[in-house]
Amino acid sequence: MKGYVYHGPGQSAWEEVPDPDLTEAADAIVRVDAVTICGTDLHILKGDVPEVRPGTVLGHEAVGEIVEVGSEVRSVRPGDRVLISCITACGRCRYCREGMYGQCRGGGGWILGHLVDGTQAEFVRVPYADLSVHTLPGAVTNEDAVLLADIFPTAYEVGVLNGCVRPGDTVAVVGAGPVGLAVIATAHLFAPERVIAVDVAAARLEAAREVGAEAVADARETPEQLIADLTDGLGADVVIEAVGVPETFELCTRMVRPGGRVANVGVHGRPATLHLEDLWIKNVTITTGLVDTRSTPTLLRMAAAGRLPTAQLVTHTFPLERMQEAYDVFGKPAETGALKVVLGGPQREVVPVQAA
Repeated sequence: MKGYVYHGPGQSAWEEVPDPDLTEAADAIVRVDAVTICGTDLHILKGDVPEVRPGTVLGHEAVGEIVEVGSEVRSVRPGDRVLISCITACGRCRYCREGMYGQCRGGGGWILGHLVDGTQAEFVRVPYADLSVHTLPGAVTNEDAVLLADIFPTAYEVGVLNGCVRPGDTVAVVGAGPVGLAVIATAHLFAPERVIAVDVAAARLEAAREVGAEAVADARETPEQLIADLTDGLGADVVIEAVGVPETFELCTRMVRPGGRVANVGVHGRPATLHLEDLWIKNVTITTGLVDTRSTPTLLRMAAAGRLPTAQLVTHTFPLERMQEAYDVFGKPAETGALKVVLGGPQREVVPVQAA
């Protein structure tokens, strides 16, 4: 089979790799029917995630069909259409028992495309299949479902729930990429007064408006002032960082009100300065986190009911064999207008959006 293989910073290729085999009784082998690329994959390619060894197949989000299961697998069988979670859960360790699957100490957590071969391939081995795949309802298409493998649970759990969004809040979301847009969409489940999107790309700010942002701001034009103007000088109740660079994290800490919450979602590859000389007196709560995907069943039900704007986030589709082209498009959103790219399944023509 073929897969997209990481060979070190700046080096990757769609190439022949060995077919996966069942290595544990709790494994499943899944034929990949739809897969997507994550911003975390771009961080890996830049060398920001040194735990990823050269030779690893990338990817941690996919939808496919079960083709083989180990003797201990009980919840799925060959022929089932499933969502592969970005997080693998052993179900037995202390963290799994507390619902913190992202911190699994039994051989799970974020391992696909990180510590073991991932989903950007024709077939993938999924450890601990009973807790790490979800049978899909017929009402949810592959293209919609694949966005529930990572970005929607990440946005909802690490952004909205960690940030404790409440009715009447002013919520600022810094970064209007796919995860930031999913934050905006799921924040509205808690009836905030307003959600403000901050980014540098005009096309992404327009997308933010389409998924529910009541106001937008260019990150280069002192968005702190807009937040202050809209909140009588207090600042936002909740600020959610969805980029992963020092400058945006520090911007978030300048926009939050005293007693407010900053929820960091972005994957950081460089140190950020925490200005405790300004923050210590403000009663600010800062949270970090890796998604646990405990919300995936709830989000799947909402998607089946048409309550999540998944289709609006997919801007480009490709066949699997055009993986490198898909990476090139996804990695240059200012030029291509890319939000989320999906590979596999039916293809459709997409006219790239040119940045203003």
